Amino acid sequence: MQNTLHTRMETLMEALPYIQKYRGQTFVIKYGGSAMEDDEVVARMLKDVVFLEAVGINPVLIHGGGKAITSRMREAGIAARFVNGLRVTDAASIGIVEEVLDSVINPGIVAHLNASGGRAVGIPGKRVMRGRKLGPQKEGAEMVDLGFVGEVLEVRLEEVERAIASEALPVISPLAMDESGASLNINADIAAGTIAGGLRAAKMIYLSDVPGLMRDPRDPSTLISSANRSEIRQLVEDGIIAGGMLPKVDSALNALQRGVRKVHFIDGRTPHGLLLEVFTDEGFGTEIIA
Repeated sequence: MQNTLHTRMETLMEALPYIQKYRGQTFVIKYGGSAMEDDEVVARMLKDVVFLEAVGINPVLIHGGGKAITSRMREAGIAARFVNGLRVTDAASIGIVEEVLDSVINPGIVAHLNASGGRAVGIPGKRVMRGRKLGPQKEGAEMVDLGFVGEVLEVRLEEVERAIASEALPVISPLAMDESGASLNINADIAAGTIAGGLRAAKMIYLSDVPGLMRDPRDPSTLISSANRSEIRQLVEDGIIAGGMLPKVDSALNALQRGVRKVHFIDGRTPHGLLLEVFTDEGFGTEIIA
């Protein structure tokens, strides 16, 4: 018993300098992948986010919803298709995407956070991001029209900053609005990177269902624990980082370019992986630095 108590106290003391260092700073957290499908994993991870809030860090959460959207589309008889990691979103699909993100997932996360003692507020991404449709994307020899998939032109962060100033925890959906008022589906990784850059966050953290960036996605022992921007660009050129990881890495590099100090990729399924990354000497997952 005494040894257990001593170990717990040592862990708390190890966390102290990090709590002091990051108090008052903003962390943008992107949450997605299969880590969102297990209720126990979701509850545990969101408690970790509340812990950050409780020790004086300002978390801003941007969520995905890909698997829930795919399931709802399947029910509607619409097959999911992805090009370069981006979901093809036609006129029939965008309504489903918006309904799932803003009426199901976002309020569900807010309710979880508040039930764990947090003070969260849901913010539809359309109130934060202005965008335009992406042009056709190349897939093999074919150019594919992605439909209502957008790129972010501008972030309007006043509502997010007011929430942070009032010690609330903003939860933002990955949607934008174009100049005509139409909704656009924004890749959640890209949305998170853009918002993190706009806020000049101290950290941007991707929580997903993989351990981090790996040289071989099938072999966790090839995990890249740390890299700088030039090393990451080389990995992209060499084809080691490809497919669905490209939007994540592109948004990470964009965030670093815009003033974010460090980006982390960690496995959201690992118990307290978020806290291990932030509050321990060894860290966890992959970090990218400028």
